Amino acid sequence: MSLPIQHEPENQQFTVSQDGHSAELSYSLPAKDVIDFTHTFVEEELRGQGIGDELAKAGLAYAREKKLKVRTTCSFMAGYVAQHPDYQDLAEAG
Repeated sequence: MSLPIQHEPENQQFTVSQDGHSAELSYSLPAKDVIDFTHTFVEEELRGQGIGDELAKAGLAYAREKKLKVRTTCSFMAGYVAQHPDYQDLAEAG
């Protein structure tokens, strides 16, 4: 699946719109080298299509590119990282 995911650094979120509906992955930057994924939301009409996974991949790719450690306050993101060993190296120690 290839979705037009937008990174909006001014709003600290990754977003996607499809068929008039939207989804978002919000984050904060609590420390200079840490990104905290705080919230994932996918509108009902877009659920079950893997859009949350695509947002997760985009956010984690950004973290890797910027050499940020990942904190997952968002339970969806915590589960996603736990299920994908290739992202374990990004997890913030602690």
